[in-house]
Amino acid sequence: MATTTRSEMRQVRHKRLRKRVQGSSERPRLSVYRSLKHISAQIIDDSKGMTIAAASSHEKDIAGTGNRDGAKAVGQALAKRAKEQGVKSVVFDRGGFKYHGRIAALADGAREGGLEF
Repeated sequence: MATTTRSEMRQVRHKRLRKRVQGSSERPRLSVYRSLKHISAQIIDDSKGMTIAAASSHEKDIAGTGNRDGAKAVGQALAKRAKEQGVKSVVFDRGGFKYHGRIAALADGAREGGLEF
């Protein structure tokens, strides 16, 4: 029997989640990725296959790193960029991660920035 790593199991969960979560032009998908040090998110229109807006804790203008405060700042920056593109509501794709900690902080920041989901 093959050993299954944490990242492989996350990818399995993400594939299962993506069967139900689909972004459209009216309601695009907010996709989140969390690494050990950083967090990034992007808003994707799956029908066109293009990214509408993106934000990451790697950027210099976003305060904080990949901790909860940094995740909240990433969510707020992403919401601001999305509103500039005319996006008001999204579908949240947690990327196979638990909705907890930094993922939940990013979602709260995006909601505070004006996105609805």
